[in-house]
Amino acid sequence: MISSRHSMVAVLLASAVAISGCSTISRLNPFDRDDGPQEVASGGERISVIAFNDTIEPSDTLRGADFFLPTPYSRAAWPLPGGTAEQAPEHVEAQIGFDVAWRRNFGEGSGRGNHVTAPPVAANGRIYVMDGSASVSAIDAKSGRVVWNADLQPGRRVEREGFGGGLAYADGKLYVTSGFRSVSRLDAATGAVEWRRQTEQPIHAAPTVTAGRVMAVAIDNTLLTFDTATGAPSWTYQALSEPARILGASSPAVSGDTVVAAFSSGELVALRSGNGNDLWNEGLSRGGRTNALSEIRDIAGRPVIYRGDVYAVSHAGAFAAIDLRTGAPRWTLPVTATSTPWPTGDVVYVVSKAGEVICVSRESGQVYWIRDLNEGVTAKKVGGVFGIGARPGAKPLWTGPLLASNKLIVASSTGEMAVLNPKTGAVERKLNLGSPVLLEPIAVDGMVYVATDSAQLIALR
Repeated sequence: MISSRHSMVAVLLASAVAISGCSTISRLNPFDRDDGPQEVASGGERISVIAFNDTIEPSDTLRGADFFLPTPYSRAAWPLPGGTAEQAPEHVEAQIGFDVAWRRNFGEGSGRGNHVTAPPVAANGRIYVMDGSASVSAIDAKSGRVVWNADLQPGRRVEREGFGGGLAYADGKLYVTSGFRSVSRLDAATGAVEWRRQTEQPIHAAPTVTAGRVMAVAIDNTLLTFDTATGAPSWTYQALSEPARILGASSPAVSGDTVVAAFSSGELVALRSGNGNDLWNEGLSRGGRTNALSEIRDIAGRPVIYRGDVYAVSHAGAFAAIDLRTGAPRWTLPVTATSTPWPTGDVVYVVSKAGEVICVSRESGQVYWIRDLNEGVTAKKVGGVFGIGARPGAKPLWTGPLLASNKLIVASSTGEMAVLNPKTGAVERKLNLGSPVLLEPIAVDGMVYVATDSAQLIALR
């Protein structure tokens, strides 16, 4: 099942690159190749930590050095895709032995025409999830019992083509974006739809909700905003159009009166949250791209705001720390990824498309350690007929990380979960979840929850 899914992604991506003018056909995950650009982008006050034609390696001065991690703290809720408006949970508490407490199917998984793209959110003892066909469920966090279910697919058959979207919780309400071109508000207690607004374009990204405003990025790279009380549209921001894009999409980060949004064009943009006036714009891409996949500049992972800096990574091979106030890059590393960075204490973790977990100094951009989770893994052959004409497939794609109680947790497209030592990168434990995982885990009330690509929610304790 897994290899056939990778085959579908690879074949569709190749077609998308060949006919890149065909817009929505190219909204796919490019995970079967790993060669990338080899030249640093110029301009600004960027500090080149290493030359872009060099291999990223741990710093000799930091190798084996200790660093500060904050004390883990308990979270009773995970209301937004990134945990907080800044998307920086820092270090959460989850004293678990990685035993499966329960599993619960919550609808239609990823398949032909459907994709599970919504990270789970949690509040008031419930985990909220959305399947591959816009069916939203509230699940009791302790028992796994389904409390309610709401089907948000359009009633007309002609409109039933779409996928993706996401969830956010605020003040007893659940806000839902959808690939069926809608933004909705539900009563989080009952699932009753309180308002729904149609949008011109599908929305594959989860929304961010803060200060009475819903914010979400549509597939045409428009940042849309809505009033939480009425659903009335507010200001919008239009980024550069990009025909080739990745299946997943990013949610904005908000700190004070500043919102930072990422787009498939590789643009990272800071705006005034009240009126949408732009403050700065930074492109996360590198010159000298040498293949079709590296032309996909998408920032699919969420930007993260932490202690005055913005951390973001693009598929075009740029992982950067940027000053939130000025937009000036502090450092840049040649990392290709579709994941969300995790800054905490003295460091920031990121998982590359190649399956490397990388620990970087937040201050200098130098690397403490790198752990290649795909080391020694041979990509399975996919395609062909009776073995004839088969070609190399993709290696596992890893998602995360989640830092919980001094354990760095990542999961993979092969259904494997790995637990790393956050100080050294040593793999301490692996667990087979039995289903592909493309969404990062969350931690609430001492438990870890994972939504799989087959629309199954797994609770670990």
